Amino acid sequence: MTQHLIALSATAGEAILAIYTTAFEVSTKADNSPVTQADTRAEAILLEGLARYCPDIPVVAEESVAAGHCPTVGDGPFWLVDPLDGTREFIKRNGEFTVNLGLVVEGRPVFGIVHCPALAVTYWGAAGTGAFMRGRHTTRSLHCRPTPGDGATVIASRSHGDDAEMEEFLHGTRVARRLLAGSSLKFCRIAEGVADLYPRLGPTCEWDTCAAHAVLAAAGGSVRTLEGEPLTYGKRADFLNPPFVARGLAA
Repeated sequence: MTQHLIALSATAGEAILAIYTTAFEVSTKADNSPVTQADTRAEAILLEGLARYCPDIPVVAEESVAAGHCPTVGDGPFWLVDPLDGTREFIKRNGEFTVNLGLVVEGRPVFGIVHCPALAVTYWGAAGTGAFMRGRHTTRSLHCRPTPGDGATVIASRSHGDDAEMEEFLHGTRVARRLLAGSSLKFCRIAEGVADLYPRLGPTCEWDTCAAHAVLAAAGGSVRTLEGEPLTYGKRADFLNPPFVARGLAA
């Protein structure tokens, strides 16, 4: 099943790339976030595929929710889908956008796929199985690193700056390096052992984080609220996350 779902995410990625190099139009949703034809086309592919492979598991997908269509999520498993995470990066054509498929069981992200169409890289991970990364020619397992003795590499959003809050949060933290990245790639960079800390102090939705959270957790990392509680899913009807911190291994 995992390989079928990886192939499904790649198919959605191909649809995104078919639009990427064209003079596509950008619309604005009710929450003032941008949306393009690539978002909606990729979501249609993902929804059709998930209905075929997992017909009994409800799917909460970003553009469907924006259009007012959201299944009732009870105590059972459900999918969280972001067909094009990093739409701003897509619009800027910097390559840092992803296709996100995440499975939630009992409030926890237990399986996730993060596909990066422009970078030709796919990350996936599952609880108890491990995390993996596939490029054009190789596949390897992923493991978070312990924070180096000279300080943490902190990664932050390329398009959602919260500099003053970030500096306040990092006060007292030994920081060796800072990186920027778009979309859910920030979690994956920690899973790869390239970065150590990703504080997200601004708003996100559950479909933005679930898939990559599953990858990071499978690689040995964690995602917690500012109060130190595990970040969970299916929390609220609006699927909004509180501020959180994603980390690799403790030093």
